[in-house]
Amino acid sequence: MRMIVATLLAGACLTTPALATDRTGYQAIAAGDFTAAAKRIEAERRIFPDRPELMLNLAVAYARIGRAADARTLYDDVLQRPAVAMDMPDGAVVSSHDIATRGLSRLQTRIATR
Repeated sequence: MRMIVATLLAGACLTTPALATDRTGYQAIAAGDFTAAAKRIEAERRIFPDRPELMLNLAVAYARIGRAADARTLYDDVLQRPAVAMDMPDGAVVSSHDIATRGLSRLQTRIATR
């Protein structure tokens, strides 16, 4: 099981490693700086392109800065890979596929309400 903590922030699905290092863009996303988060995560993805927590957080950042098509692509990429168990703050364990599916749903709702 991945040692990942996921949380919902302002209707967005956000994952962060249990360690304090902000390699997933968590702190920038939590601070509302989605552009900085995207840059940080893009850099980390050059090293670890297949980590679902990076793809999920980058999708959140992209959705918030108006890159809905890129966010959708990332969620779809997560769904094309094997599911990874992610620890949630409430102690639940949730599949990366479930998180991506929820993210796609939120993205579609956000687009529909514009």
